[in-house]
Amino acid sequence: MTALRPEQGGAGGFEEAVRHLDDPLNDPLPGQHPSPWFRAAGSQEPEPVEPQRVESQRVEPEPEWYDPEGYAQDWYGDAAAGAQEAVREPVRDDETVALRTADTRRIAAPERDSSQESEAPVVTGGRAARRKAAKKGGGGRRRAGGALESQDAGTSAEDDGKPLTRVEARQAARAAKPTAGVVASRAIGEVFITLGVLMLLFVTYQLWWSNIRAHSLAGSARHHLEDDWASGKGKPDSFEPGQGFAILYIPKLDVVVPIAEGISKPKVLDKGMVGHYDKDSVPTPMPDAKTGNFAIAGHRNTHGEPFRYINRLAPGDPIVVETQDTYYVYKMASRLPQTSPSNTSVLNPIPAGSGFTKAGRYITLTTCTPEFTSTYRMIVWGKMVEERPRSKGKPDALVE
Repeated sequence: MTALRPEQGGAGGFEEAVRHLDDPLNDPLPGQHPSPWFRAAGSQEPEPVEPQRVESQRVEPEPEWYDPEGYAQDWYGDAAAGAQEAVREPVRDDETVALRTADTRRIAAPERDSSQESEAPVVTGGRAARRKAAKKGGGGRRRAGGALESQDAGTSAEDDGKPLTRVEARQAARAAKPTAGVVASRAIGEVFITLGVLMLLFVTYQLWWSNIRAHSLAGSARHHLEDDWASGKGKPDSFEPGQGFAILYIPKLDVVVPIAEGISKPKVLDKGMVGHYDKDSVPTPMPDAKTGNFAIAGHRNTHGEPFRYINRLAPGDPIVVETQDTYYVYKMASRLPQTSPSNTSVLNPIPAGSGFTKAGRYITLTTCTPEFTSTYRMIVWGKMVEERPRSKGKPDALVE
């Protein structure tokens, strides 16, 4: 077999043969050919083309990272990007749909705002888990790890966009209803609060209001007594229980209080007055008796508290009793800080424990001790040093 000679096929045959040998990827531009020795028939001899440098044909190295989104955008344009966005949409589960691969469930979704809680969550897991989530009506959310977050029983329709079921409504009602322990604790708390308020009111009454009321009553009784004396009413042979007949002065303690017959608390002592031991208790004589022990009692705390500070009296301090026609002036002699309430010997004509040794004209003041209690009695004694008619004016003890 002989080789094909140029003269056998002519110029057209040789050119056609060369064209079949060309690589279609390296086709030259129109009017050019990569070979400097090719010359078309009937054409001028072209200038030899300088071969391209190797550096211009060097392929750039592939980057170390790979971006599928950029790759799709560069090579396929907007159509590929739209297809990828369509793939990102979460696939809804349905019990009638066939099994799917895990890759379709785990495609990365774009970041959502945390406030978009009303969107339906994607439930992963088997058919039983999906059925359970569907029965609950979206009552829970899935965390990133697949754990179910339960919502509060009292979640309303505004929170998840769905009305509560009948079971959820009953659960919410039971959760809102207080238990027996809570009801009991509230009742006990209300009882203690009520008791505290009542105790506060009682203390306020005893320490403040009772004194105001007693001072008002005692002041009214004193003015009434002075009006009777000024009007010249006769001196009665005996006084009725609760009836005022004299006025007690203790200048050192700034005490001016009426003296009434008897030591009854509601009739005398609680009205802020001082009571005289009469025949209904332990009978003691009146101040005008030639001998004897004129004994009186008064509150130390509350209800006017006329004898609150008699423990401050010192020997020689004056104690004055004013009647309708006479001033009786006593000097404090001694004090018994504490004794039993049943010790009535301190009211004897010659008081036991007073230091007096013979009969005389004495005065005895009794009150409760310690303060704010009635456990014991405090006793103060005095001896008469002056008897002055009212017509001669006030004694020096009241003038100073």
